[in-house]
Amino acid sequence: MQVTQGVYFIQGQDEFIPDSHVYVLGEPGSGDLTLIDAGLMGKGGYKLERLEAIGMDPKGFKRIIMTHCHLDHIGCLPELLSEMDQAELWVHESEAEALEKGDERVVYGMDMFKGMCQAQYGLKDGVFRFEVQRKLRDGDRVSLGQEEWEVLHIPGHSPGSIALYHAMHKILIPGDTLYADYAIGRFDLFGASGPQLKESLMRLAELEVEILLPGHNRIMKGVPKGYAAQVASQWAPYLS
Repeated sequence: MQVTQGVYFIQGQDEFIPDSHVYVLGEPGSGDLTLIDAGLMGKGGYKLERLEAIGMDPKGFKRIIMTHCHLDHIGCLPELLSEMDQAELWVHESEAEALEKGDERVVYGMDMFKGMCQAQYGLKDGVFRFEVQRKLRDGDRVSLGQEEWEVLHIPGHSPGSIALYHAMHKILIPGDTLYADYAIGRFDLFGASGPQLKESLMRLAELEVEILLPGHNRIMKGVPKGYAAQVASQWAPYLS
């Protein structure tokens, strides 16, 4: 599904646990494609089929950017990298170090969930250890598909959560920090923080956003003015 010029959307397929949406930045045939997030384990075939259906050659992807490294976003990464072995992995620096060391707390969030998922999916320790080619920082400006996007560090849901923001087209990709329908990401996992999430929501409230592309649930076009500020205000009592 094309959201707007140079921005495509592949909807997640939820099952035992949610499967994150995947976004593509760039145009088919350009050879300069960017994948935003990967999704859940076992979804590689589905994601690759959808990419090919919209004319996206897996060999045309130059980078995969993680909005954060929770399992429902990174679980499918090994499957996708097997077909996109030329693509670099870009992660915020505060989670990149953990991935390179094999510290899977940033992936599973809690020990109980880790044990449950390893049993359900047959996962072993060390599956989610990756080399990160670029460690992103707040304020980085990156050229993706010949368009400039700004990287915003928005911790709270996870320590390395980021948003990608296109100021000219007023597009925000906030991962699991902000959703449609006045919802936000959970803040009870490893490295999460209610007060930090509140600050991150207030930061997003300063942006002009017309298209909101979250990690789950529906996407929003024609985002009401002040939407993020209203969400932040609504959740403020629970985030202190």
